[in-house]
Amino acid sequence: MNTAFRSVYVPVFVLLASGSAWAATADFAEFDRKAQAGERLSVVFFGASLTWGANATDHQHTSYRARTAERLEAAYPRAHFRYHDAGLGGTPSQLGVFRLERDCLRFKPDLVFLDFSANDDIYSDDPVASASYEAIVRRLTEAGVPTVLVFFPFKWNIGRDQLPKMKRRAIHRKIGEAYGTGVGDAIEWIVERVESGAVTTDRLWDTDPVHPGDEGYRLFAEAAWNGLEQAVKEKRTGRLPETMLFGDTFMRANRFRLATLAPPPAGWSVGKPALTAVNYDWLMSRWLDEMLIAANSRKAKGADGKPVSEKVAVEPLRLKVKAEYLFLYGEASAASGRFRVKIDGQAVKGKYGQKKGEDLFEGNRWGSGYGQLTGELARGLDPSKEHLVEIEPVFEEGKEQELRLESLCVAGGEATVEKAE
Repeated sequence: MNTAFRSVYVPVFVLLASGSAWAATADFAEFDRKAQAGERLSVVFFGASLTWGANATDHQHTSYRARTAERLEAAYPRAHFRYHDAGLGGTPSQLGVFRLERDCLRFKPDLVFLDFSANDDIYSDDPVASASYEAIVRRLTEAGVPTVLVFFPFKWNIGRDQLPKMKRRAIHRKIGEAYGTGVGDAIEWIVERVESGAVTTDRLWDTDPVHPGDEGYRLFAEAAWNGLEQAVKEKRTGRLPETMLFGDTFMRANRFRLATLAPPPAGWSVGKPALTAVNYDWLMSRWLDEMLIAANSRKAKGADGKPVSEKVAVEPLRLKVKAEYLFLYGEASAASGRFRVKIDGQAVKGKYGQKKGEDLFEGNRWGSGYGQLTGELARGLDPSKEHLVEIEPVFEEGKEQELRLESLCVAGGEATVEKAE
């Protein structure tokens, strides 16, 4: 189906095969021509914390984004580039596919560097992660955006013996070949340099084994640039395979904004994300719109006119869903309490944010600060049936607590969400 993609500002949107108003073909030669001619060009770096540049001494100058920008400006001195950081740390492509319109495509990019290989688990061949990543690549290709897939390592990934074990790397290479993207492989690039004795892993990952320092990001940028340079040299153009390699579940997706529910259940109200965070890439005012917030207390005036806290009864949030896949997206705070999610009366268990054997999600994951609250709720639901989803805050007695949610993200089938009365 060729259906126009709805705006990011519409509460419900659907990812379908669609064209683009700003480009017809994902053409690297056309990007090169525009840049050589000195046109205004938009470049988006889309991914997670390695895209943002965690542990870089100066994210505006020593992250891989900044180093890649330097190379673009040196190669195309007449061009006018505008860069967009779309790196939200600790998140996979399963969320990325729901962020794509708001945090990437709305900038009408002329070039995208796509991360997520590390956060999708470089050793895994999980088919859901493969499907969500391919859907991102397909949407970018449909929109006519030349895309460079970048494969970034953690410290423990570096070793020639590790390369054959990296199922995700092989899958993402396969997707890149099928869609005609560029590929910037920083994993093998760094393996070669470590083998030659030019660098050591201790030097590259000088703070923690996940995020490199400035020297590591410089090599990330070299690999990303190599991927772009090769794609331009070969004059690659995007292709759309007739059949998707890993299924089309995520080509119909709905980031349903919970703040649009009217009226909200008792104890819930509409609010905004915080303006502070544990990490800058977790500053959720950058990534979230209005939220639905449950709280077990509210401020009121006492008999003496002084402010007091009143207890509030909080009802569960009840939704009717027709979809195959569910993902929750919101904000964690120091005051966030635990919560339970039920689907068709059965509590969700065994997911990220839950202790083994328990059915409660931990809302407060980051100590004293604000950060992202994300997690998969379900996969493999029957999309032909209507499912009841209940989100129940489980707050501690005598403690002022809250739950801050922006979206229930659903994909597959009709991908619909409605309020259950």
